[in-house]
Amino acid sequence: MATITSTGIGSQLDVESIITQLMAIEKKPLTALQGTASTLDNKISAFGTLKSQLSALSDAATKLAAAATWNAKTASSSNATALSASVTKAGDAVASSFTMQVSQLARAQAVSSGAVATGTGFGLGTLSIQLGDWNDTDAGGPNFAAGDKPAIDISVNEGDSLSAIAAKINAAGAGVSATVLKDLSGERLMLRSGATGEAAGFRVTAAPVGSGDGADLGLLAFDGSVQGMGANPVQYARNAEATINGVAIRSDSNVLADTVPGLSLTLSQVTTAPVEIAVTTDTSGLRSTIQAFVTAYNTMNQTLNSATAYDAASKTAALLQGDSTAVSLQNALRSLVGAPSGGGAIQRLSDLGITVAKDGAGNLALDTAKLDTALKNPAAVQQFFAAPQNTVDSSATGFATRLSAFTQAAVATDGTLDTRTQSLKAQRKDNDKSQDNLNDRLTLTEKRLRAQYTALDTKMASLTALNTYISQQVAQWNKSTS
Repeated sequence: MATITSTGIGSQLDVESIITQLMAIEKKPLTALQGTASTLDNKISAFGTLKSQLSALSDAATKLAAAATWNAKTASSSNATALSASVTKAGDAVASSFTMQVSQLARAQAVSSGAVATGTGFGLGTLSIQLGDWNDTDAGGPNFAAGDKPAIDISVNEGDSLSAIAAKINAAGAGVSATVLKDLSGERLMLRSGATGEAAGFRVTAAPVGSGDGADLGLLAFDGSVQGMGANPVQYARNAEATINGVAIRSDSNVLADTVPGLSLTLSQVTTAPVEIAVTTDTSGLRSTIQAFVTAYNTMNQTLNSATAYDAASKTAALLQGDSTAVSLQNALRSLVGAPSGGGAIQRLSDLGITVAKDGAGNLALDTAKLDTALKNPAAVQQFFAAPQNTVDSSATGFATRLSAFTQAAVATDGTLDTRTQSLKAQRKDNDKSQDNLNDRLTLTEKRLRAQYTALDTKMASLTALNTYISQQVAQWNKSTS
């Protein structure tokens, strides 16, 4: 609710205007404090941005200094359609090459029953599935050697259809998957081992209970003979067979995960000619990592340029122009970029094609052709970037090793940027206190001014009334004496 005031009626003075103008003068220190507070907030935000970008630069430098970065390998195949290769553990993979030939792919066992009318029910009994290895399948066999796991029994109820039996097999976890195939001939049960390799073969025995009215469970048995499922084409499980530099190898899978240290080899086709597998240093990855460092550095440099700039034409200073922390950080980074490092054949960033651009802004420019040439000797590039700290000769310390240490220290909890930020926050807190105190004084000042002008207004109203009375009396006297 608005306050109704009559101040000024007695004195005919524009008291509200006078008080407003006087308070505007009194509030100038408060306006200055508020401006300072805004500047402090902007500086705190700016140092937050600098810390974030310096952290990104630190991550890029730390990655360049890490041994894992330089251990990265890539594998290639001269016939990836038949045989592909990939690096699974770079630290174990050795830069080398070898030839491979694939004579046989690993496969699962697969058998199927003869066709029965759709919806046919089978008699009561049990199917027993045993995993194991079928030997001599190509020469007088086959002979079955049971595996270590016990057989799994599947109970078949009177009248169970092939679909019901397949569902029970799939739910039993017997290492075999069951599918019902349907066509114009009727239904067939197809069984396939869940894994490839000779040890993933299986045998199915049937134990009917009584004659019953259903179809004979023996139709679903497979014991290597030509009875039951054996009356139809059979695919026995096989191991993969290949050679590496002429050395024969066998595997129960078409993915060779441990055959060559650090590599995964995937067999897809039988080969008719040797396939060359080459393992080399991942220069593409190294190039990307170096480019990421250049990008992170330029982002940081551009932010520092903008924050510390001075426009001579407009005589306008940027937010952090003259700030010792920001300026010192910029100078330190530029000094690190220009310093010799590594103590090896490559001494400076310019030897890698990384130079300071000629635009005067201090950004780095990357000559990819020169970098690619340098990366033909990855050991020398690694020494330049990742050589460990040398306390005797600092120039022998790797560039990335030194830069990583510097940036990590700067962004640490008690680092340069954090210390400066905490100082600004402390100033901001003091500024808030000063504003609160000044606001309290301004409230008292306005109250005092209103009291003074109210008293003046009352006094002048009293004098005006007295003057009016005296004037009336004088006028009356003059009239009576005329």
